[in-house]
Amino acid sequence: MSNLRTTIDRLANAFAGSIIAALRGASLEELMEVAGTGRPGVRASRAVGAAALGAGASARRRGRGGRLGRRTPEDIERMIDAIVALLQKSAAGMRAEQIRESLQVEAKELPRPLADAVESGRITKSGQKRATTYFVGSGSGNGNAGGAPKKRARGGRRKKG
Repeated sequence: MSNLRTTIDRLANAFAGSIIAALRGASLEELMEVAGTGRPGVRASRAVGAAALGAGASARRRGRGGRLGRRTPEDIERMIDAIVALLQKSAAGMRAEQIRESLQVEAKELPRPLADAVESGRITKSGQKRATTYFVGSGSGNGNAGGAPKKRARGGRRKKG
């Protein structure tokens, strides 16, 4: 009976190795076709980006209304590390759209990690709105690369008293 068990174990290991080799050699389009979705979409690119950022990120699923699942501080820190590593490769800096495409994440995943990275001084920014370009920071902590004064927050009416 132990000979049968040895044979089954050997065959199972060979089969598993063949499956893994086939998956590694397949393109994303082929994987999506086999999964039945036909073509890669937002979920496919999110899965690729999440896999690049760590296993914990891929476990989150969206709730209703397309909102992101709650990210842990570790998830956000991994995203910041990925952004900093990407910006270190680009001396000319990158816009948020370019960062998003390179990391293969959704646009709504970036604002928090970008703001936290600027606030901590790990990256700096220059420009406004869609023309904002991000660079590897100097570590000053203010996140204000251009030296221009920060805009004051717009508030409502002043309280009397």
